[in-house]
Amino acid sequence: MTISKSDQQILPALAKPYPRIAVIGSGSWGTALATVAKRAGREVVIWGRDEKTTDAIRERGENPKYLPGVELPKGIDATTDMGAALKDADAVLVVTPSKTLRKICARMKPHLKKGVPVALCAKGIETKTGLLLGEVAAEELPDHPIGALSGPTFAKETVLGHPTAATVAFDFTYADRLSPKDSPAARLAISMSSEFFRPYISDDLVGVEIGGAVKNVIAIACGMMSGAGFAENTRAALITRGMDEMKTLAEVLGGRRETVTGLSGAGDLTLTCSSTTSRNMSLGTQLGKGLKREECFDGKPVVVEGEVNSISVIDLAQRIGVSLPICESVHAVLHEGADLTQTFRDLWSRPIEAEPKALGLAFDHPFGENA
Repeated sequence: MTISKSDQQILPALAKPYPRIAVIGSGSWGTALATVAKRAGREVVIWGRDEKTTDAIRERGENPKYLPGVELPKGIDATTDMGAALKDADAVLVVTPSKTLRKICARMKPHLKKGVPVALCAKGIETKTGLLLGEVAAEELPDHPIGALSGPTFAKETVLGHPTAATVAFDFTYADRLSPKDSPAARLAISMSSEFFRPYISDDLVGVEIGGAVKNVIAIACGMMSGAGFAENTRAALITRGMDEMKTLAEVLGGRRETVTGLSGAGDLTLTCSSTTSRNMSLGTQLGKGLKREECFDGKPVVVEGEVNSISVIDLAQRIGVSLPICESVHAVLHEGADLTQTFRDLWSRPIEAEPKALGLAFDHPFGENA
């Protein structure tokens, strides 16, 4: 979408923020986004399952379970009552694990006012159906605009006020194109904007969602190679070729390659593949060092989105006939019992291809299986 110069100049002044924002999910990222919204001047309430956590957020301004020792802004409300959290909400951020999204949306439905926009802040593709999370939410909440907030963000850095940027994406209706300042994407972006948090606006929800889902799988690949003792050359290659896989899948599904080069794609991919603060990168690193899956994270049952996403991403890619070699390698190691070293050796000895693809060239690798 192209916004005229005049609209570019008046958009920040005229886009109307949402006064009250509900955050569904009291984990680290949900707490971080609640902090962002509060600093931007919004009324904020967090919903969570754990009463001890919601009580601590509301009464002490701390999330001791996920962000211990980090002071939160005063005035963030928190509750375990879904109805109370969504009462009078003008916009909703859903920050729960991707595999729970359908159930969460069904729980939200009776408590939401018609037309309230819902932005998804988890990343993934629904297992079995192959639906993007935005499609899942649209099925469960048909009377609400569905979007996403995504980008290169670590929760603790965001809460501490480190300058952070992200993308807010909603599909634009005809009315949104006539008046961009009134679109859910623009209004939510303004609602979250502060001295430290800078949102960008997008109308490519598919591109943003694909970037978020696939980057988690690529991060596991980077971690595996790092843990196995390889360094920056390898990681740079995986990031770059992983981005190509993201672009390919996004384009086939109707998204734009350009979106994948932005914050929600290249930005998020670079961050996630660069630090073991990312659970995806951390899981890969531990596996690369030879740990068994049940030994990772000191045996704790840590949810790693890329582990789940690797199943749904490959299932979707196979259905639509798209080749994603790096994602396929991660899936093979995680879910098919493949040997990590041999799997990545095979990845590197695939047929030599052209870059760009338009050249249409491919030759057997001299050390490949056909050599």
